[in-house]
Amino acid sequence: MDGIQYMKITRAFVPNMFTTLNMFSGFMSIISSTQGNFIVAAWFIILAAVFDALDGIMARITKSSSEFGVEFDSLSDIVSFGVAPSFLVYNIALHEFNNIGIIISALPMIFGGIRLARFNVQLSGFDKEFYRGLPIPSAAGLIVTYVLTFYDQNAGLTGFWGGMLIPMIVVSSLLMVSLIKYDTLPKPTKEALRESPAKIILVMLAIIAIAVTKGYALFYIFVAYACSGPIRAAIEKAAQFIRGEVVDEDASDEATSLDA
Repeated sequence: MDGIQYMKITRAFVPNMFTTLNMFSGFMSIISSTQGNFIVAAWFIILAAVFDALDGIMARITKSSSEFGVEFDSLSDIVSFGVAPSFLVYNIALHEFNNIGIIISALPMIFGGIRLARFNVQLSGFDKEFYRGLPIPSAAGLIVTYVLTFYDQNAGLTGFWGGMLIPMIVVSSLLMVSLIKYDTLPKPTKEALRESPAKIILVMLAIIAIAVTKGYALFYIFVAYACSGPIRAAIEKAAQFIRGEVVDEDASDEATSLDA
């Protein structure tokens, strides 16, 4: 019909479809949390992470990376990896602490939003060698795998780690807005194998550990990744101190090294 305009379907449709599924999975996680289905809610966040990874892969394959895609991806991430985990921890345990519980449970959402906003205003290019601050999907993965590992439908949170929910939320939220470097995942290419063989080996060992333990090791892998940034920063500072060096962070390096 004359005068009616239709949205043009471009090659960016495929990655944007996966981004939409990412957001929808986060929404389903929120619904599941409010209904008391905490394990289901956790799995929906993991599903969102799968779609989040796929939209990046498809954007590279179709060469359709764009500012729109970055903005849409960030909006989806704040729902799936910010709001959904906050709903999950509040409903699973932190509601017992009343107003303090509300504030603590909101930290993944608030600090995750700050981190994504910082990335968007300082973005330069789409491929990064490292992140500044703990990526919001990793922070959400830490919470989700914690729930899947230590939550029991009848007994609630169990074991030593069962009492570590609040410290874990606070620390992971602060790490998101820090300037600590975190390694990016290497791409499965020959170039990446030549340039970063240690990263490839670590990823393969992690996959093997997850398979052998039937997923039980996943939480500890996220813990190791979250700790890797502060440990490396401490080692670098110690080395600089020993050499008597005083190194200032380069603003331009920081501006081009942030990622979500």
